[in-house]
Amino acid sequence: MTSKVGTLYRGGEGMWTWVLHRVTGVAVFFFLFVHVLDTALVRVSPNSYDAVIATYKTPIVNLLEVGLVGAVLFHALNGLRIILIDFWSKGPRLQRQMTWVIAAIWFVVMIPGVYFMLKHTIQTIFGSAA
Repeated sequence: MTSKVGTLYRGGEGMWTWVLHRVTGVAVFFFLFVHVLDTALVRVSPNSYDAVIATYKTPIVNLLEVGLVGAVLFHALNGLRIILIDFWSKGPRLQRQMTWVIAAIWFVVMIPGVYFMLKHTIQTIFGSAA
């Protein structure tokens, strides 16, 4: 006879949206923390502030900005989904479909967004052919 202790959660859309919501929330929090610190630097030392801001104008930081926009967009859309699940009588029943709707909206917004956000960096790296 085997006895099961606890339960085995097998995942699915609900688990992954839960994980992504927490990860994107923490990422946005840390961005805001760094943003407040670097903005406060302007009062302490304008030259240091200018130096820090200059380091942000690199291709790697541009990729991080794309990630930040993606994280904020997912977090916002998933937050709306959570509100609908909590306050709409049909929300719990439709939560799986709403997950796929927010994924579709995220892709529809991010694909052109990534293009426009990375356009200058791609032109800088590969020349003006892009």
